[in-house]
Amino acid sequence: MYLEVDGHDVRVSHPDKVVFPEPGLTKLDLVRYYVAVADGALRGAGGRPMVLKRFVKGIEAEPFFQKRVPDHPDYIDTAVLRYASGSSAEEAVVRNAAGLAWVVNLGCLDLNPHGVRAEDLDHPDELRVDLDPMPGVDWSQIVDVAFVAREVLDDHGLVGWPKTSGSRGLHILVRIAPDHDFKAVRLAAETLAREVENRAPGLATARWWKEERGESVFVDFNQNAKDRTVASAYSVRPRPDARVSTPLDWDEVRARRPEEFTVRTVLERFAERGDPHAGIDDAIGTLDGLLRLADELGPAEKPPRGSSGDGRRVSTMPLIEVARTKTRPEAEQALAQWRDAHPAASALLHPADALIDGMRGSSSLWYRVRINLQHVPEAERPEQEPLLDDYDPPWGPSTHR
Repeated sequence: MYLEVDGHDVRVSHPDKVVFPEPGLTKLDLVRYYVAVADGALRGAGGRPMVLKRFVKGIEAEPFFQKRVPDHPDYIDTAVLRYASGSSAEEAVVRNAAGLAWVVNLGCLDLNPHGVRAEDLDHPDELRVDLDPMPGVDWSQIVDVAFVAREVLDDHGLVGWPKTSGSRGLHILVRIAPDHDFKAVRLAAETLAREVENRAPGLATARWWKEERGESVFVDFNQNAKDRTVASAYSVRPRPDARVSTPLDWDEVRARRPEEFTVRTVLERFAERGDPHAGIDDAIGTLDGLLRLADELGPAEKPPRGSSGDGRRVSTMPLIEVARTKTRPEAEQALAQWRDAHPAASALLHPADALIDGMRGSSSLWYRVRINLQHVPEAERPEQEPLLDDYDPPWGPSTHR
């Protein structure tokens, strides 16, 4: 079937295909959702090159990431991004509601734009603060860290705009003048993270290595690296309840919960009150204050490295690897299997000691399962055993925090 959107006929294939069984949402429902919230969704993703994260086999299967835009209608723009690896990709740039409908028809649920505009690919105009909770961290702790981050931003002349991530965390978006390259923007983000940790020790962390964070909120500064994308405002996330990454006012952050915001509730909210981030493009700040703070703090402490023989980092934590899997459910099953085999050690683990890391390859994810035995007495620690699952991704191994 075809829908007329912004004067364009947009094809919707298999419109009755159920994408979210729990709330009974079809592909056509998702297309209509994005058209209805287009003003807000385009404020977050419009005019930016975008990685297409396609769930062609449904929300239970792993998506694949498509950087290179496929054949496309004339209402889809493109921009060529060049990466540090030397490769390049012509990526999609959406500028109107018809473009949103087009990417949803490809199987995209969430929108994953870069932090730059298509007109200037070397100078980000957005600083992204990603508050990523470790296991065992509840919403109130995330909120406390968010307000510390807001305080740091305010102290350095910047305005933060909060939104739920659509998963467990919270994002704070900051519009900045496009005066700096990616390296400087990432440095500013890392400095912000370090200052948040300084002001909220134990609640927040800027430690890059996952096993060193404990039960804290990681202020993920690396989301500002050149090759990174973040699910933007009004993105539908692949959760069974069709949860949405939803812009908030600051006075809502303590009162509301992420699970309140789904496709159906956000449609009603948007129709009633519009977009809380409507003023974001009028609140452009400069990174000068954070970059001065970077000089005052000095270089960030680098994680210790051991001599593994191949030059790769060796953690100071007592880590064992349990499995490498193709999907997250398989990773969770492997973790449960290890726990069943080692009940005494498992009982001593803290929530953040069981690590499931999403490892991004060239076009999709695989998962690594590790156990941090720091809370198990040394004499009682299980040895490294053969992996319960040893998935070998076709593009070879990758690294992750």
